[in-house]
Amino acid sequence: MGDLETVRVRILLLVGDQAEVTADAEDSAEPERYDAAVIAEAVGVAAAQLPGMRLLADVGAGDRLVNWRLP
Repeated sequence: MGDLETVRVRILLLVGDQAEVTADAEDSAEPERYDAAVIAEAVGVAAAQLPGMRLLADVGAGDRLVNWRLP
């Protein structure tokens, strides 16, 4: 098993308790939704502060983003 690919992402907005996230990758199409509380806890901010943030994340199983962190 190889290393995880790290990508730069941007949190576009919150929809309820979900964050719409887009990755800076060639094959990134539509924004994906992730649990805002999980992302907020990982980077140490309130969920309400996420929109507009740029973060790093790893591409995990099923091309889902994991290991959220500040750049």
